[in-house]
Amino acid sequence: MNLQCRFDLGSKYKAGPQIARVVSEDWCARELYCPACDSDRLNGSKPNNPAVDFECAKCAQPFQLKGLRNWNPRKVVDAGYEAMLRAIRADNTPNLLLLQYSSTWLVKNLLLIPRMFFSESIIEKRNPLGPNARRAGWVGCNILLGEIPPDGRIRMISDGVPVRKEEVREGFSRVKRLAELPPSFRGWTLDVLRTIRRLDRRGFSLQEVYEFESELKALHPRNENVRPKIRQQLQVLRDLGIIKFSGKGHYVFPN
Repeated sequence: MNLQCRFDLGSKYKAGPQIARVVSEDWCARELYCPACDSDRLNGSKPNNPAVDFECAKCAQPFQLKGLRNWNPRKVVDAGYEAMLRAIRADNTPNLLLLQYSSTWLVKNLLLIPRMFFSESIIEKRNPLGPNARRAGWVGCNILLGEIPPDGRIRMISDGVPVRKEEVREGFSRVKRLAELPPSFRGWTLDVLRTIRRLDRRGFSLQEVYEFESELKALHPRNENVRPKIRQQLQVLRDLGIIKFSGKGHYVFPN
């Protein structure tokens, strides 16, 4: 994989974001493969779909690209807040590719967020634009990368070193069945997965997950039966193969 972008492609543009878009999209078209199947290339999307930059001709997975020089592992600025919520509720969010480049236009990091990891819990509402702004009153959002479970943050390039294709595709394959859940249900599943990942060990108990009861209640205030919901979601994660039951009230993540 050649990590050098063709920065000369941006010479006819003046705006920084436009230059980053043209250069990073060209790199992806030349060098990127599909992480969801065995296709070794992605195609540019149709012009009438502004939220999607690339599609896989083999498996039809959609991808949105964000190219940036400054890397913030906690959050990334996105588009309109209400539009993002509508996309999540309609299950229309594409897979997100976050590409960081250096001052010499070398790709330093490439992070994949599979589309099934987008839930309302990771979307942060920004303050409205001021009265003097061109789009006064418009409300944008941030994607809280730090609130996404590590299962949903798949590195394709890390500190200038490409990750093996097999490893990337295995990571996507482990979580792809989350897409089988409807968005209204999946949010709970992702929130429970995020909490048990915060325990930072392979094995855990039901009682340890119960310690996050108040936090989960705050995320889902309409639910009055949080503990039964936790048990339900652990079973869902087990059925999806993301965790395994290891004994009475105990679970493990597979190797």
